[in-house]
Amino acid sequence: MSEAALTRQDETISGEDWYGDDLGAARFVDCTFADVDLSETVSAGASFEGCTFHGGRFNASTHVASAFVACEFRRTSFFDATLDGCKLVGSVFLDCTLRPLRVTGGRWSGVTMRGANLSGLDLSGVDLGEADLSLADLTATVLRDANLAGALVREARLTRTDLRGASLDRVDLTSASLRETRLDLSGAVLLAELSGAVVEVGP
Repeated sequence: MSEAALTRQDETISGEDWYGDDLGAARFVDCTFADVDLSETVSAGASFEGCTFHGGRFNASTHVASAFVACEFRRTSFFDATLDGCKLVGSVFLDCTLRPLRVTGGRWSGVTMRGANLSGLDLSGVDLGEADLSLADLTATVLRDANLAGALVREARLTRTDLRGASLDRVDLTSASLRETRLDLSGAVLLAELSGAVVEVGP
């Protein structure tokens, strides 16, 4: 798996051990990965497009400027993985282990993480526009300066979640569970208005 320009398409990869492999900038299109061990793999500029992951592990792997676009992850573990500037646009995560996880920026717009446990993660500056975070546990999650415009947070747990500086346009915070949630002034005004208050500034 060390070939930087390797492209694989419409393949089913089952039960293989890629532990510690360097994926380089390989490209995978419409591939199915079943119970593949990707623990401690590294990638830089790799691309997974329309791929399906059933089971398997990305534990302690490191991915820099790599893309997982319109992928589906089922019961996949990302324990202690690192995603640095990665693109997860339109991907779906179902019953996945997503913590602990180190994240630096990246575009995650349109992801579906319904019911996911994202508690305690630092997702500062991540683009989560139009993401489905319904029922997700975001307890003590840091979302400072993140883009949450249009995101769904119905029944999401936002206890002690840091939303300061986050873009909350078209986000219905009243549909989430709020407790000790950290908001800046604009976020507090938005919440008050959603709750039916009339906010007046000045005398």
